Amino acid sequence: MARVLVVGAGLTGGACAALLRGAALGSVTVWDKARGAGGRMSTSRSARDAACTADLGAQYVTLDTERAGPRRSFYEELLSHGVLEPLTAPVEGMVVKEGSCNYMAPQGISSVVKYYLKQSGADVVYEQHVTCISLRDGKWEVSRKMGPPEQFDIVILTMPVPQILQLQGDLLNMINRSQKQQLECVSYSSRYALGLFYEAGTRIDVPWAAQYITDNPCIRFISIDNKKRNIESPEVGPSVVVHTTVTFGSEHVDADPAEVQRFILHHLERLVPSLPKPASVKCQKWRYSQPTAVPIQEGHLANPIVLQALLESAGSVPFVQQFNICCVRSRYKSCAQLSGTDDSSYSTSPDLWGRWIYSFQLRWLHRFCYESCRGCEVSLIAISKLAAKRSREL
Repeated sequence: MARVLVVGAGLTGGACAALLRGAALGSVTVWDKARGAGGRMSTSRSARDAACTADLGAQYVTLDTERAGPRRSFYEELLSHGVLEPLTAPVEGMVVKEGSCNYMAPQGISSVVKYYLKQSGADVVYEQHVTCISLRDGKWEVSRKMGPPEQFDIVILTMPVPQILQLQGDLLNMINRSQKQQLECVSYSSRYALGLFYEAGTRIDVPWAAQYITDNPCIRFISIDNKKRNIESPEVGPSVVVHTTVTFGSEHVDADPAEVQRFILHHLERLVPSLPKPASVKCQKWRYSQPTAVPIQEGHLANPIVLQALLESAGSVPFVQQFNICCVRSRYKSCAQLSGTDDSSYSTSPDLWGRWIYSFQLRWLHRFCYESCRGCEVSLIAISKLAAKRSREL
C-alpha cells in the first residue's frame, strides 16, 4: 500500500486528504509549517482569552447556486454538520450576485479545514517545514528543517508556486528551462490583516457587522468578527478584523511589521473613531494572498502538484502530475487521464465561469491551467482516484 504525504494543511490540503481516505490508500500524512490548520483560512485566538477568536484570512464562503453543479454537495455537507451557516449579519458595501448564497463559519473559518482533516483520519503534523524533495530508489525522500527525512510513494504539494520553486532536490531538475520560466511568471497579491482582541464586556457600537471600504489608501475591509459570526456573549470579548488594500500590502510587504501595524491602526482610528482600545493585537502578513493575472500565452502551474514515483518496465521513472483545480468541466479531461485514454492532444474548452482552460500533456508537467481562481473539488476527487490507481500499481 502506498504512503502519501500532503504538504500543506490549508483548504486544498485538508479536502484532498479527506478525499484520499476514500481511495483505499495505505496511509496519509499531512505536514504544515504553521502551528495549526487553516492556511489562508486561518482563525487566530486572543493571547489572553482563547475563546476570543478572529478570522484573519477568508471571511466567508460564497456559493453560486446556478453554477454549483457537483460542488453543492460539499456545501450541503458542511451546512448539515454546522460547520457553515448562512451569513445573515449586515455587511455594508458587499456586492451580492443574484442567485448566490454567502456562508460564515460560527466556530471560525479554520473549522472548515479542521473538519476535512478530521474526516481524513490522516496523521497531521505541524511545524514541519519541507525544504527538499529527492527521488531515492523509486520513492520520494522529503526533508524538513527539523527531523529526519522520510520517504513516501506519493507527495502532493498544495502551497503557493513561489514556495514550490524554493524547494531543493530533484523536483526542479525534472522540468525544462521554459517550464520553469512559466512557473516563475506566477505572481501573487499581498496584503496585511490585523486582529484586534478585546476583554469580555467590551461594547463596540457600530450598525454593521462588516464593511467594505472604498476610499481609504490603507484599509479595504473591516469586520466585527464575532458579530459577523453571530457570537455576542458577555462572557467572551469581541474581536475586530481589518484587511488592507492590495496596493498597501504590495508596497509594504517587506516593511517592519510593527510599523505596518501602527500605520493600519492609525487609519482604523480615523475610519471608526468609536473603537475602544484592544487588549491585544495580531498583525498577519499574507505574502501570497491571491494569484494575480498571468499572461495566457505563458500560463502557470496551479495547485496541487502530485509527485509519484512510478516503476515502469524501462526502470524507475519520475512522474509529475498537476491537476487543474479551477474548472468543473475539466473533470472529463481528468477522468480520461485517470483511465489512461488521454490522447495527449492540445485542446481548449470554456468552463462554467466562461473562462478558458488549456490542457496539454508535456513530459514532466502533465497539465497547466491559465486561471487563478480558487478551485473545485473535482480535481481533488480525480487526485484521490489517481493515487488509488497508482498505489495498486506500486
